[in-house]
Amino acid sequence: MFNGTEKRYNQFSAHLKNKFGAKVYKITLDAGFSCPNRDGAISTGGCIFCDDGGSFSQAHSNLLSVEEQVQEGIKTLSARFKAEKFMSYFQAFSNTYKPVGELKKIYDSSLGDERIVGLSIGTRPDCVDDAKLKLISEYKDDYYTWIEYGLQSIHDKTLKRINRGHDFDCFLKAYEKTKEYGINVCVHVIFGLWESHDEIMQTAQKLSELKVDGVKIHQLCALENTKLADMYRAGEIDFMSEDEYIQTVCDFLEYLPPETTIHRLAGNGFSKTLIEPKWLGKKMDCLNKIDREFECRHSFQGRKCSIRT
Repeated sequence: MFNGTEKRYNQFSAHLKNKFGAKVYKITLDAGFSCPNRDGAISTGGCIFCDDGGSFSQAHSNLLSVEEQVQEGIKTLSARFKAEKFMSYFQAFSNTYKPVGELKKIYDSSLGDERIVGLSIGTRPDCVDDAKLKLISEYKDDYYTWIEYGLQSIHDKTLKRINRGHDFDCFLKAYEKTKEYGINVCVHVIFGLWESHDEIMQTAQKLSELKVDGVKIHQLCALENTKLADMYRAGEIDFMSEDEYIQTVCDFLEYLPPETTIHRLAGNGFSKTLIEPKWLGKKMDCLNKIDREFECRHSFQGRKCSIRT
């Protein structure tokens, strides 16, 4: 059991509650970033699963300034959940894909409210350098600071198939450099990328070896206005069933160190634009089934992990 809960994995939300003495909610932010894999700097067209929102939850209008989005997020989350503490989460597209001077202004603008206790920045491993990492590291004394890297898989053949625009070695170099600056790293992975079970477990074992601070797991899904949607409608691909996904999640977590925080196990699939798989629209149902599967196995995160941090 983890964080004084009945969970059999190291749930990030429970970890935050233990750390700060209250539930901490992420405010998702769109600061108008783009991506080098969409604007032609390294490739064209972007990843096959990415839509025009760049994985943004659309919780706030991107017509609002960052400061306005923060205040709107605080207002909404306080009313709905009685939230008291928050993290600024730059989610849409690649949130280090600007010059350092502009990045500082953007990040600073999200931290003006005293109730903000953390900063999380979603980006790609090919969008960081020493100057940017140094800047981000300067926030960690005052804020719980994370970089979230979209890796998706350690297998280069998979990264090529999804038009990722970088290879695993690029991620590895960025990860090692980020850790040199003492910044927490959450790694995003996607299940259902036409890999074998063994290949997915190899990703788990590599992340275990790297002792990553956090992991966020996604199920591949087809959203409107994506290459993936076109491939699905053409009958070129299919998706994991919910049962297969649940089994794979539990297998994956068994290889991760108990210290690795789990930031997400299931999403809502952006229901307004979700094409398939439809079961993604029932997030809580999926999470409850993961809990039950662990109970049936008498298992837990780290059961197969031989590495300790």
